[in-house]
Amino acid sequence: MTSYLKLAWHHDFDDEPTWFYSELDESRYETRKVEVFRDGRRFFADSQISTGNAMLGEIPAPSLEELEAEAEFTAAEITREEFETEWDAACPGP
Repeated sequence: MTSYLKLAWHHDFDDEPTWFYSELDESRYETRKVEVFRDGRRFFADSQISTGNAMLGEIPAPSLEELEAEAEFTAAEITREEFETEWDAACPGP
């Protein structure tokens, strides 16, 4: 079953994303990802293409509990619709 994750990374680096949106397969491997920067830039990755430094994780995503245990992260499951909104904002249209 596909699931969707929103992760906030709390930091002060201008050149690193502050939000990650991930589509995860049943084994929690990323199949699509969007990275959002403080200045509004968005990069994306899937199995065919990536922009900026975005890339899919090579290992399964940690559980929400594991992510939340790290003070620098805030994580939540989101709906497919919320993910698709972020994906559409990051990907160039036809």
